[in-house]
Amino acid sequence: MATVLMCRRFPRLSRVTSFSTTAKHEAESGSSKSNRIKEEDSETATSRTKSATTIQLLNPLGYRVLYNPSAYAKSRAACQQDTAWNGGQALRDAFTSPGTAQLQHSFSAASSQALPPIKNAHPKPKSTSLSEHSISTCRSPAQSKEEGEKDKAEMHDSKEDPRMFQKGRPEYRSLSYDKAEPVETLPVEEGDSILHSVALSKDCPSAGALTNYFHKLSCLPAEQRMALLSEPRFNTLCGWAIQTIRSFATSDLIKVLKACIRLALPPTHSLLNACEGEFCRRAWDMNLEQLLLVADCWRCLERSVPSYLSILFSYANMHWKDLTLPQFVQLIYIIGEGRRSPADLMQKVENMILKNMDSFTLEEVGAICLGLFKSISGISDHVMRKIADRVSLQMENMSAYALVNVLKMLRYTRMEHLPLMKELGKVIPAQIPAVNIQGIMHITLSCSALHYFDEGIMTAVAMALPSKVTYCRSKDAAKFLWSFGCLDYEPPNEEEFYSSLIEQMHRKLHEFIKFPEHLLTGLLGLAFVKRFPEELIDFALRKEFVRRTRSSKYELKKDLFTLGKSVEIECPSYQGSLLPPQLCQEITEMVLNFAEQEIYVRPEIVEATSLLQSILGGPEYVKNHMILPHTRSSDLEVHLTMDGRPIAFNSQNPIGDMKLKDIGVSLTDDLMIQLIKGRPHGQSPVGVQCESWAPRQDEVGGGDHVVRSGGALTTDSGVQVEPKSGRWSKPPRSLALAQQPQRVKLALQVSNRNHYCYCSKRLLGLHCLKRRQLRQLGYVVVELPYWEWFPLLKRTRLEKLSYLHYKVFDPALLSRAA
Repeated sequence: MATVLMCRRFPRLSRVTSFSTTAKHEAESGSSKSNRIKEEDSETATSRTKSATTIQLLNPLGYRVLYNPSAYAKSRAACQQDTAWNGGQALRDAFTSPGTAQLQHSFSAASSQALPPIKNAHPKPKSTSLSEHSISTCRSPAQSKEEGEKDKAEMHDSKEDPRMFQKGRPEYRSLSYDKAEPVETLPVEEGDSILHSVALSKDCPSAGALTNYFHKLSCLPAEQRMALLSEPRFNTLCGWAIQTIRSFATSDLIKVLKACIRLALPPTHSLLNACEGEFCRRAWDMNLEQLLLVADCWRCLERSVPSYLSILFSYANMHWKDLTLPQFVQLIYIIGEGRRSPADLMQKVENMILKNMDSFTLEEVGAICLGLFKSISGISDHVMRKIADRVSLQMENMSAYALVNVLKMLRYTRMEHLPLMKELGKVIPAQIPAVNIQGIMHITLSCSALHYFDEGIMTAVAMALPSKVTYCRSKDAAKFLWSFGCLDYEPPNEEEFYSSLIEQMHRKLHEFIKFPEHLLTGLLGLAFVKRFPEELIDFALRKEFVRRTRSSKYELKKDLFTLGKSVEIECPSYQGSLLPPQLCQEITEMVLNFAEQEIYVRPEIVEATSLLQSILGGPEYVKNHMILPHTRSSDLEVHLTMDGRPIAFNSQNPIGDMKLKDIGVSLTDDLMIQLIKGRPHGQSPVGVQCESWAPRQDEVGGGDHVVRSGGALTTDSGVQVEPKSGRWSKPPRSLALAQQPQRVKLALQVSNRNHYCYCSKRLLGLHCLKRRQLRQLGYVVVELPYWEWFPLLKRTRLEKLSYLHYKVFDPALLSRAA
């Protein structure tokens, strides 16, 4: 085998490492990373030999690709062809696919070489004859052994893995079709004899004879079975079966259906059309065992049969009391594979689950969860908790596949079950290297969706992923990035981890045209951890791509808005596409309208706003709004002078529109001279200390406003005035404009538990991004964490005021801002 030395250029990546990062720093950092990766790739390429279809990964030292996602591809060759795209080709082809000719766009040299050249992936030749098959399999014994072990390790069958539960009880043999069941191979000559007799026969054979013909032909070697589909004599045989289909006994018709599975008839074949109609016609004369077996055969044929399934579900509903445990589990499996949730059965399903919870095998528990998940069947929290209780006690004895299915349902029901998640952290990290890539994705996504952070799980995923990254679909890569970003976790191998996923995103760029939501999901996950791959961002923010997001079944405007505004704030050197201003304005209005109805009115926010107004002197000193609408959560904004005095800034209460209030001070000529010309020489201002802002004990609970304990407001002229109403007196507009005091802008965060990881004080990625960007814009972030503020909501007014006073006038805030 040939050894190929490969050099490549690393995709351009903006990484925000600090708030003062400059374009020059980013360029130098990116260059050093690129050089380091090139060197590692060169060393690896010269030290290892790979077959002609091997895909070189970013920094592939010690990599071994273990799994082939055959669940989502027709063949390994097809999968390899998908990954054999370099970055420039992927970007070009994404814009030159049918209907996207107008998207052609030229890229910079750096962009066109962002991804490495990859060896050509040659598809497997079609097996047309036994001799050709023999030639294609002539390899050295060592090579055959190596590839055989690799194939065994890489294979993942999405059709068979969900059926593993059927191997746990002998009763499933009569309820399902077993592809692994051994059959005696029919000699080729005998198959030719059958077809020859069909050609010579003038009369249609009996149903029994036809059944025998189909059974025998299905036992031919694979090459001959494939050739049958284009054989005119076989088509004649199928035509006879269709003509006489009503004369078949039910058992014979089932045998014909099984033969069709081995013959690999396409789902739309005319014989299958006839079989479906006949099974629907006689379904009520069949028993439940036969109905379930036929439904399983349809699944193996990958044929959608909604009419037949409706009859099956109605039959099961009428004979529910007669269902055995294996029949029930098989029924749930069929419900899931049919992606249908019969509403009239769901209560009975829950009762059956509770009744047999201790009798199910662990694989059956996983199958039940997968069936409910695929059919989008909601179950009660009580039932889900019982399932989680069972799994948490016996997780070590459960297969990874079944466990992943339980996690899917746990994620779907949003069930918080700490014992199960803790046990998951003990059991699953050691198993992750042996789990296929889709399983790893669902484990990671479950932790993210449930906001549960376990460093052991996330580290194990990060360590295992780079060697399997080429088997990621576009959605897998996106959800890995989202999950790690959502939990705000950068693993020990962060550069290797993120670079391999970003490179896979480039390879799958053509898929994002059809599934734009996946690209935005991945890019947001990267933004949460301060990573901004500029070529991908430019692609996502182009008018053509934005236009395509409108046809998605998901609402993607908010995601575009979050990504676009984050790039504007955190990537000052970015020169790519940006969202149109009118679109940003439209989304901003949509977000703010939602906030006014759902966020600003939350009790914990309303209470904090009201109390802050009392402390500071009125609504003009506090603003309850979204400083950063793209982060989708509210802020309580407060402005202070550098010596700790509040500044009126709320435009909703403009100073010019306010009426003068009697604050008990007579405007004498001397006072006016001092205000206009300044204080006399030698008179020093009275310092205002933060401690003097503490509310007096006799004023806190007795009125709507709080006045500082000293009771006086000191002006620049040294005159102290005593406000009667508790509001701070407002200077004339001209004086305020002339002074323009340096200010500290506070952004108070009234958080709730959904902003943090479960049972943790660890902020989620979106809220880390928000705080990072607030600081970058010059705000001082002040936390009112839910574990402090929520309990105070039930306490006295004095305690709440004291808490907020401490938060706003903490001397450390002013010193930090200075």
